[in-house]
Amino acid sequence: MVETQQDCRQSMTQSAAAITNSEQNLTLADRVCQQIITAIVKGEIPTGSKISEPELARTYGISRGPLREAMGRLESLRLIERKPNIGARVVELSVKELLEIYRVREALEGMACRLAALNMPQSEIESLRLLLDQHQGNIEEQEGQAYFQKEGDLDFHYRIVMASGNSKLQELLAADLYHLVRMYRYQFSLSSSRPTLALREHHQILDAIELRDEELSELLMRRHISASRKNIESKLNEK
Repeated sequence: MVETQQDCRQSMTQSAAAITNSEQNLTLADRVCQQIITAIVKGEIPTGSKISEPELARTYGISRGPLREAMGRLESLRLIERKPNIGARVVELSVKELLEIYRVREALEGMACRLAALNMPQSEIESLRLLLDQHQGNIEEQEGQAYFQKEGDLDFHYRIVMASGNSKLQELLAADLYHLVRMYRYQFSLSSSRPTLALREHHQILDAIELRDEELSELLMRRHISASRKNIESKLNEK
C-alpha cells in the first residue's frame, strides 16, 4: 500500500507538471477564458449580469480581438448568451431548468458511477483519494463554507465521469453541461452544511467504487446529487 500511495503521489506530481506545461502553452484568449470561467463559477460575475466587453478588456488587460475569441468560447460553453438589442449576459437558468438539470445529473452520473466501479483502475482510486484530501484542506481554509473544485482532473465528478469509459456520458457531463453545472454546484453550496457533507459523500462513493460494488456506487451518487438538488430547492424557497 505504501508503494501504491507513493506511485499515486508521483502520478499527481506529474499531472500537476503537465497542467503547468499546458498552461504555459495556452494562448492569451485561452487564459482569459479560463479566468472568466472561474469568475462566473464563483459568482464574481453574477448570473444574469450584462457583460461589458470594454470593461472585461480593461480588467484582464486584453485587446478586443482575443477577448471576442474568449467570449465565443464562453458562449459555446453555455455560460453566456447573446440577445438582440441586449447584448451578452451571463446565463441565468430558471428554477425549472435548474432542477431538470439536476434530475438528469442524478440519472446519468449514477450510471457513470456504476461504470466507474467496473472500470476505474486501483491507481486512479488512490489518486482520487489524494485529491479528496486536498479538497478537505480547501474546505477547512474556507471554514466549511465553500467547496470549490477546480475544473477537469481536479474535480471529483469530472474524474468519475471520465472513469466511466462511456463517451456519450463524457460528452454530456464533461463537456456540454459541465461548467454550467459547476457554477450552480458551487454557488448553492455557499454558507451551508453542504460542503462538509458533500465531501463525506464523495469519500463514501469512492469507497463503494473501490469495493467494485456497482449497485451501491450508483445508489450513493444518485443520493449525493439528490441531496444537492434538495439543498437548492430549500435555498430557493427561502428567497
